[in-house]
Amino acid sequence: MVTRERAARGAWIVLAAAVGAYFVAVVNRTALGIAGVEALDRFGTDSVGLALLSVTQIAAYAALQIPAGRMIDRFGPKAVMATGLAVMALGQALMAFTPSLAIALIARVLIGAGDGPIFIGVTGLIARWFPARQVPVLVQVTGLVGQAGQLASAIPVAALLHRAGWSTTFSVLAAATVVVGLMAALRIRNPEDAADEPDRQRLWASIGQAVRPAGTRLGFWSHFLAQFAPNTLALLWGVPFFVQGQGRTPGEASLLITLLTVAAMAGGPLAGMFTARHPLRRSWLVLGTAGAIALAWIWVLVHDTPRPLWQLAIFAMVTGLGTPVSLVGMDFARTFAPVARLGTASGFVNIGGFAATIASVALVGLVLRLVAPGGAGDYTLAEYRLALAALALPWLVGVAGVIRNRRSVRADLAAQGVEVPLLRDTLRGRGGAK
Repeated sequence: MVTRERAARGAWIVLAAAVGAYFVAVVNRTALGIAGVEALDRFGTDSVGLALLSVTQIAAYAALQIPAGRMIDRFGPKAVMATGLAVMALGQALMAFTPSLAIALIARVLIGAGDGPIFIGVTGLIARWFPARQVPVLVQVTGLVGQAGQLASAIPVAALLHRAGWSTTFSVLAAATVVVGLMAALRIRNPEDAADEPDRQRLWASIGQAVRPAGTRLGFWSHFLAQFAPNTLALLWGVPFFVQGQGRTPGEASLLITLLTVAAMAGGPLAGMFTARHPLRRSWLVLGTAGAIALAWIWVLVHDTPRPLWQLAIFAMVTGLGTPVSLVGMDFARTFAPVARLGTASGFVNIGGFAATIASVALVGLVLRLVAPGGAGDYTLAEYRLALAALALPWLVGVAGVIRNRRSVRADLAAQGVEVPLLRDTLRGRGGAK
């Protein structure tokens, strides 16, 4: 009993240190989103330059997902996550003091690279430390804590930026990241009785085994489809769209980003409980949420005049639901990937949403450049409507990816004798928990 109690206590200590690291990583990741207008002035750039700052970070993050997962599988989460936090702090320190766009791009690469192993490290620790029935809910709780990091960017970090200025704000973020990195190095570890051996296969062989299951690929496309819309608003284009396109004050824009985050936090536990209770209906949650987000965007963009604040609030909150639902993709990886390849599989899945975000953020910036070549960073509602309407393209690609790979997963399950119940039976409370 004593050993079991100590193991349980150790699990929660590890989880606390890991989610603390994720909280700080999200603050670092989203800080530029609340400083978009200031960045236009500081670096003397336009929409494409601003989009490049965001895309560079996300591209570095996405590119390192599989290598980071592979390193976690081989070296363990402690060393990889602590190193990532140190690299992130260095990047944020560079952002604090450079007025050069070129150096800022290097800083954003460091921030994205350091962020790379954090979330997949946390999800791997949860899968190893806690019973399977608790994993979906705890992953959503982790996502909720991460959303609190986004909330911290929208409120206290934004307040610090407006009062103390650019250099002080980003210096504080760098110092906080160093502190949390030291905590991660002291507290994070794998369970002593972990049965899986470190992954010592060659890189491509390990990746092949991780991504071969159709369920892992379904996780990729689920993450792709659900995450790009809230990320596009939160990481870059939300505040400029609300301020320049909708005529809102910076305070109102921060409020709308806050509502997006609060909706994501509120939806997380519900998504986790649904996933745990109806594991054979996870893809319907992804597709249903994506449909609701599409309707919310159409509802706002179809109008050629600024929308009332209440309508923009609903728009932001519905969009925010995509963030917790995207974590269903990580649950697909946990379900279908070999345990020894979980880090690599989780990294592959996590690429989905951020690859879609890169494409979306860049697409909006490119369309703005095309429709307003002399805009110099100041765009009209009509221009924003055209640019944001272009996000229908990644939405359609994501829906197609989910439907195609869901069919493959169901075929594999049928071959194993697992029957997916009819949706009406699930809604009536029969068969959904198989």
